[in-house]
Amino acid sequence: MKIAISSAGGSMDALVSEQFGRCAYFIVVDSETMKFEPISNSAAGIMGGAGPEAARQIAKAGVTVVLTGSVGPNAKSALDSAGIKIVSGVSGSITVKQAVEEYLKK
Repeated sequence: MKIAISSAGGSMDALVSEQFGRCAYFIVVDSETMKFEPISNSAAGIMGGAGPEAARQIAKAGVTVVLTGSVGPNAKSALDSAGIKIVSGVSGSITVKQAVEEYLKK
């Protein structure tokens, strides 16, 4: 399974970003191998529609779950349409690696 985590930086040690559509990066992690790929969020700086554009970006990467702090209503609709499970409420005070490990324990 591929998990995308909204992130402030491009590594597993970066802090989780609490904003889905305007995060700097998505870290896409393969839950089987824990290998990861940082994806720069090209939607972060656009005027409007950042959430749906960010959702399209991670859907193209084959993501099935997203871990983030919060997701706006337009991003939620786009993620739901793509069949991506949303796990919100993830704190920005933990690292991407910690967020993935906590999710996988459930």
